[in-house]
Amino acid sequence: MLLGFFQSSLSITAPATIGALLVAVVLPIVGGIAMIRGIGRGEQRRRDSLRQQTIEAEVMKLAIQQKGKLTALEVATALALPQDETKIAMDLMVEREIADIEITDEGVIVYTFDAAKRLGSKDTSKGILDA
Repeated sequence: MLLGFFQSSLSITAPATIGALLVAVVLPIVGGIAMIRGIGRGEQRRRDSLRQQTIEAEVMKLAIQQKGKLTALEVATALALPQDETKIAMDLMVEREIADIEITDEGVIVYTFDAAKRLGSKDTSKGILDA
């Protein structure tokens, strides 16, 4: 389009030509760049969210195996994650009330998962009306 404007016989300084140039060339370029940048950011947010969900699912699997009690070091070792990233993920789970925090006599922070602890009692479940 831009090349066509320069090759035309119209005066490039005429207001109508400048307006047409803005509408036909500049606006689509600006809009395309804005869309590309927006799509990239949305994709990164989606990846970050998916990564967090995957980490939380793996933490829950590990909590079930460990009878509902984990330390950040255990999770970091099992999932091959940096310890600071693991602590952030675990703290987010506490904020969302998926886990609670306990502290040992030695000062070790233990994350407890009540849902994982209670999985052993599923064999004794009864119907709602039978309880």
